[in-house]
Amino acid sequence: MLKILFSPSETKSNFSPTTVNLQNALWKAEKFPLRLKCIDLYNKIIQNNNKAELSKLFGLKHETGKFLNIDTHLCLAQKAILRYIGTAYKSLGYISLDKNSQNFIDENVMIFSNLFGPVLAGNFLPYYKIKYGESLRGFDVGAYYKTGFESDIDKWLENGLIIDLRAAFYEKFYQLKTPYITMKFYKNGKIVSHFAKEYRGFILRKLAICRPCSIEEFQEVNFQNLTINDIKKSGSKIEYSYSIK
Repeated sequence: MLKILFSPSETKSNFSPTTVNLQNALWKAEKFPLRLKCIDLYNKIIQNNNKAELSKLFGLKHETGKFLNIDTHLCLAQKAILRYIGTAYKSLGYISLDKNSQNFIDENVMIFSNLFGPVLAGNFLPYYKIKYGESLRGFDVGAYYKTGFESDIDKWLENGLIIDLRAAFYEKFYQLKTPYITMKFYKNGKIVSHFAKEYRGFILRKLAICRPCSIEEFQEVNFQNLTINDIKKSGSKIEYSYSIK
């Protein structure tokens, strides 16, 4: 079975169409106490209502007051894959996919939230805001979740074809040990960084439709406007370099 690791986005939809008990809405409900530590820290920052601290956490200069405490028992929520609406998620176009492809994403894409840790794309999340790279009062969320969920992610990935589409920052939440595929994009011989998110979204969409289960099947997937330039193996990593047409 194909398994895909993905990054969240800083930009989020504030639309929350359903109410959930957050513990039951997230992957590995029995480990919710781990997540609760980070949620409590987040809520304390909001309750303290220090504008400088809020602005730093949210990455905003104004409108810091619209963010509310996260009520874990009666939580207004949205599916994670729809909560995030940054560049990669726009390129993915989840809503326009057929039901089978949506179901595949819901169950087989893991997103690494900088507040909730590893969640499946089909899990439900409340609206929250943390600027990319910010900590919770110096608390290292990535290292914390890596320790807490490492063995669970190992098991979830077991015997799967693993494709890591995360930005490098989110590798601190979980480091792969078994063979996996990662991708880089080049245009005119230069690595693309600004548009990498967009291409990750396009690739996730295509993978959800084709659902390759082996490296051989993966290599047969035709990613529009991308040509395989090089394949490098280093330890457990198989890095595909693509040229953008």
